Parts: sequence; C-alpha cells; structure tokens
Amino acid sequence: MRSIHRAVVTGGAGFIGSHMVDLLLAQGVDVRVIDNLSGGNESNLAHQSGNAHLRVDIRDIRALSADDPLFEDVDTVFHFAGIGDIVPSIEKPIDYIDVNLQGTVRVLECSRYSRVERVVYAASSSCYGLANVPTPETHRISPQYPYALSKHLGEQACLHWHHVYGLAVNSIRIFNAYGLRSRTTGAYGAVLGVFLRQKLAGAPFTVVGDGEQSRDFVYVTDVAEAFRAAATTDLVGQAWNVGASRPQTVNRLVELLGGESVHIPDRPGEPRCTWADTSAIARDLGWKPVVNFEDGVAKMVANIEMWRDAPLWDTASIAEATEGWFRYLSPGDAVPS
Repeated sequence: MRSIHRAVVTGGAGFIGSHMVDLLLAQGVDVRVIDNLSGGNESNLAHQSGNAHLRVDIRDIRALSADDPLFEDVDTVFHFAGIGDIVPSIEKPIDYIDVNLQGTVRVLECSRYSRVERVVYAASSSCYGLANVPTPETHRISPQYPYALSKHLGEQACLHWHHVYGLAVNSIRIFNAYGLRSRTTGAYGAVLGVFLRQKLAGAPFTVVGDGEQSRDFVYVTDVAEAFRAAATTDLVGQAWNVGASRPQTVNRLVELLGGESVHIPDRPGEPRCTWADTSAIARDLGWKPVVNFEDGVAKMVANIEMWRDAPLWDTASIAEATEGWFRYLSPGDAVPS
C-alpha cells in the first residue's frame, strides 16, 4: 500500500473535492487545490489552512511541461473538476465535452509529464443509464444525456492513458452523493439542495413523479474515503462503484425533512432506481459506507443555513429549466406544459 505525501485536488473548492481536501489535510498531506470557482466556492476552503489554493481552469494548465509548477513534486492527483449540473447538459453539450473530457486530458498529460504516481478520477454512475439493479461495474454502458456521456468519456481517457502511457489511474463511479457543501449554483440540480432551500422558504417540495423512485444516496465523507482507498491501493487501471447500496425513495426524503409537497412530471431518461453493487470495492479495497441515510440527512438539516442563498425552485421555474430536457429526451415530440 502506497502513501500520499503531496496531492493536487482539482475542483477542490467544490462539493466532494473540498471534503477530499479535509481528509487529506487531516492525514498530514501537503495539498494543492486547483479550482476556477465556476462551480466551487472559496467558502468551502475557508476553514482550512496549510494548503495552496490556485484559481486555475483545468483547460488552461500547461500540459506538456515536465516542470509545471502546479504539479511539481506531486505524487497523487484527485480529479474532481468538471461541470456537474445534469439538466443544462442537454442545451450545452459542447461545454460539457470541453470541460469534462478535454479538461481531463490536460490533467492526465500534466500528471504524465510530471511523473505523478497515481491519479484518481471522479466518474459518474450515470454512465449506466437505465440500468438493471443492483448495478455492477460490468453492466453495459448507456449514457442517456450529454453530462453522462462526457463523464464516461473522461473515464475512458483515464483508462486509455493507463493502457498506452502506463499512468497509474483508478476511477470511482459515484452514485448519488449528498452532504454538507453540496452545490447551490443557479442550475436546477440535486434533489437535496432543492428541497432544503424550499424547506427554508416554507415552500412545498417539488417531487418528480409519484416520489417512489429511489436513489442510492451515499454521504460525501464516505465518498472521500473511497477516493483515499483508491489512491493508496496497489491496484491500478480499475473502476469501482461507490454507493450506500441502500436505495431511498424521494418520498422517504420528504418524510425525513417534513413538509408539504407538489408533484411535477416524470423526466424521461432517468432511472426508476439507482443501486450500486459495491461488492468489488469492498473486496478490493475494504471500503464500505459508514454514514446511514437518516443520520446524513439530519446533518444537513442541522446545517440548513448553508442553503439560504441557493436558488428557490418552484413548479414554473423547474418547467422552464427542464423544457429542453423534455424536448430532446421524450418519446416523440411532445413537451409537457
């Protein structure tokens, strides 16, 4: 098992990336954060000390310099930087491919020329599409929208750099990560952030469909531990699922949060259930989640003021934000009113 001494965390001011930085600093690792703050927030790093915060876009790093100062003497790279909002990818596919694929290739090239010992890539379970559950890593790949495609292509680039150049890379396919500091951007995003802002405003929760769809919610600190394990193992060239393997319905989330709800149309292209088969990462790395769903939601509610400045979504604004989604992904040409 290898050790980590100096690490780059791309997207380190973001949701999962900032928790990765916390974990590394707690273990005495010298950390260098790269983030252009388009999706991250400097406040996520305000409590930290002893690490360098560099406001850099991953598409602008110098990929072909062996002495690039950003990667100098770095032994491990955790690559979280990318565009994470799913719904807007329908309207902006070029941006998603540019950042999530081309940006990843630049990180790989910097890592290769700087002789980085290990790269761990943040992949997405959305690569599986409308999958059978529980879903193993051997499941067919079937991205349903540009975000899913761009993240899967980033993973393929990582594994290709391992195959062709011998770069030691592992990939983590994250299911439904949630927790403190989850994104509060202007784009319509993850259900927990949307619901917490609605709860603060005393507004009804906007439940998609009948609310019986379930998601494999995994707490963010458990995700960070999985990345640490993937960085310190002797295994390379691997892709592992990370989820809690305990799917929760949206109605259960509403029950835990407490409040009234309204229902909005089901979105095409979204699975009825996400459920990670995590037997491979348990076997290979000894990883398992430790934060249960009820405790994780309680932590978020206890810190609900974090979402005070998040966008407040209602049925009308969600319909407007997802109009393109229905136009392109619905069977036929029907767009719900």
